Amino acid sequence: MTIIMNYRNHLYLVCLLTCFHLAAYAQNKSRITNPVIDQYVKETIKLHQIPGLALAVISKGKVIHQQYYGKASLEQNTPIDDQSIFRVYSTTKLLVAVGIFQLVEQGKLSLKDAIGKYLPHLPKHWKSLKIKHILTHSSGLPDLLRYPSTLTDQALMAKLSQDPLAFQAGNQFRYNQTNYWLLAQIIAKVSGESFENFIFKNQFATAKNQSKNGVLFSSNSTIDIPHRISKYHYDNKAHQFKQTTYNNGPRAHAANGLNISLPAMLEWNKKLDQGSLLKADTKASMLTPFLFANKRDRFLHGWGVYRVNQQPSFGFTGGGVSGFRKFPKEKLTIIFLSSGYKYFPVHNQVINHIAGLVHTQLQDKRQLMDEKTINAFLQQSVPQAINTYRTMKAKNPAHNFEGTINRLGYVFLRSGKLQQATQLFQLNVQEYPTSSNVYDSLGEAYFVAKNYPLAQKNYKKALELDPASDNAKQMLKKIKTYHK
Repeated sequence: MTIIMNYRNHLYLVCLLTCFHLAAYAQNKSRITNPVIDQYVKETIKLHQIPGLALAVISKGKVIHQQYYGKASLEQNTPIDDQSIFRVYSTTKLLVAVGIFQLVEQGKLSLKDAIGKYLPHLPKHWKSLKIKHILTHSSGLPDLLRYPSTLTDQALMAKLSQDPLAFQAGNQFRYNQTNYWLLAQIIAKVSGESFENFIFKNQFATAKNQSKNGVLFSSNSTIDIPHRISKYHYDNKAHQFKQTTYNNGPRAHAANGLNISLPAMLEWNKKLDQGSLLKADTKASMLTPFLFANKRDRFLHGWGVYRVNQQPSFGFTGGGVSGFRKFPKEKLTIIFLSSGYKYFPVHNQVINHIAGLVHTQLQDKRQLMDEKTINAFLQQSVPQAINTYRTMKAKNPAHNFEGTINRLGYVFLRSGKLQQATQLFQLNVQEYPTSSNVYDSLGEAYFVAKNYPLAQKNYKKALELDPASDNAKQMLKKIKTYHK
């Protein structure tokens, strides 16, 4: 039985879960299986061809599911287990936020402090920015990812300092890795020790690298670390998974450098919940929304906000492969650590779905419809999947499927399945004829097919609907060089 292919089955399994009273069956201290969650996860892994995954679900302080799936190494055929260490990429930032608030709690800094107070070497036009601005990605600083990671810190700072601020501090949210490079420097300056040692000592009860216990910092995927699994990307041309070789260097440790096992992440979460890392009022301040001047963006102090069936949850994700999420009202936490995917990141989809399995009030019908649509097009022929889609659309005429169909179109386009991609983009044009983006996507499919007249026609329509579309403008210029 497939959970996510049938909404009625989904509800049945939720009832089954309730009848079990969220019972978990212990296999050993690091493996606890909830059968309903386990079935859903296995089906998702199979469909999206996730190489390896570790998952934990904690309800009201009790682990109800902790399980390991797939391979730590596809090359050596070794399994994921409780010793497997995952790079969590930007989920690292949660520990940085906790570290900043630990220093606030100790009275060693204030979020209102200017960053120039601690880092006098910064460019003059940066110094008045507040710690709260770099913590909440509201600084307007230029992003260091624009420049080669091979630059020295001094050379990188020289280049960044020549760029103006993008907007007035506090006005809006713009995700930026420079912010967390500076936070690491501030933590080191204030604490008198390296950023890494401060985190180890204050969040993992040791001042040393804990690699033997499942925690370490490294933003270099090319070095061999015992028990660390590789992140894989799917090469559509070679039709196989290949190891990624990201190396952002030590200055990226605060942005994406945490490597951690599931048991170590569970222990960190336990300390956070029990008040060992932060006092209750300090944690509440960290999880208070930052007030952006544009009154539109939403972000906490270092933590993201995610809505599931109109209910707020908070946490963060990283690299398309990790997710840490808390549902405060339900006292539910879900930790997702994986090593890759074939089509697109599914961490948020999985977390949201599992939340709905555990708590019926978190069942999000809209997200379930999108998931069912995705599964239909990945499992069925395009004509069959379109019929499945139309049946759902007829029952839910107000639901907007545009983004989901577009994403699937690009899955096929990247996979070299041009005909299927074109069919999906054509479907989107039929369904959403006033959207510029659907014509832009169909134009791209025709351009790849070298059908330049139809590509031109669709890009012109995209530009007509959105005169500010830079992509449509550029593509129309490009088409002229191919089609005269």
